Amino acid sequence: MARDCSSATAGATAQEPGARRRSGRIVGLAWMAALLMIALTARLGFWQLDRAAQKQALQAQQAQRGQLPALDAATLARTPEQSVAQLQRTVRLQGRWAPEATVFLDNRPMAGQVGFHVLTPLRLDDGSAVLVQRGWVPRHRLQRDLLPPVHTPDGPVSLLARVIAEPSRLRELGEPALTGPIRQNLDLATAARETGLTLRPLVLLQLDAPGQPSGTDGLRRDWPAPDFGIERHHGYALQWFALSALGSGLLLWFGWLRPRLSSRNDPET
Repeated sequence: MARDCSSATAGATAQEPGARRRSGRIVGLAWMAALLMIALTARLGFWQLDRAAQKQALQAQQAQRGQLPALDAATLARTPEQSVAQLQRTVRLQGRWAPEATVFLDNRPMAGQVGFHVLTPLRLDDGSAVLVQRGWVPRHRLQRDLLPPVHTPDGPVSLLARVIAEPSRLRELGEPALTGPIRQNLDLATAARETGLTLRPLVLLQLDAPGQPSGTDGLRRDWPAPDFGIERHHGYALQWFALSALGSGLLLWFGWLRPRLSSRNDPET
């Protein structure tokens, strides 16, 4: 019996170093994974703050551009590179509408109401044209394909506008409508191909001219300020920092405080 107990004790003692090594490796891997998770979430938080700072700088830059003197047809961009430098600049133009090329962009809400963004090319005196997002009109509640009345002058018009890149795009479900006045999305290449016009590489957002009554053409133009998503980046950063703090707290508790409290309360240690 004594030999059996001695053999069992010797076997257990022989297995302890191997078990300890495996346990040590597992603990080491757990520490590495926890530290990696803390570092990664913290890095993602700082990346989101960096993106927010970039958006704030862009917002400030475009706000400064809006205070510059208005562009005219001669100075309005003719290349994509020039159009990028003119984003949010104000523009004063004269030209004639091309009403036959008017497009109604669907599912564009304003003030909680569903409607259309109305886009019409404006022909300029030099033979080129520019696509203008003229305003917003409500959509018929029952007949989705019923176009609302929009007044388009036949003669020369004067226009006050702001430069934007292209109309905002929406996700399209199913086959998009490629023809007809009602569309989900419209890009400059498609508009140029369909109309045969030489379009400048930008879109103008028409504004109500100071001192002139608004809504005389049936369009609303109380456009919201551009959303740069700065608050969204701040929210994401807060979430990543919270995860990093949570990981740090768990690592501190399970890796340092709890073992020391257990060893302090253990009478055999």
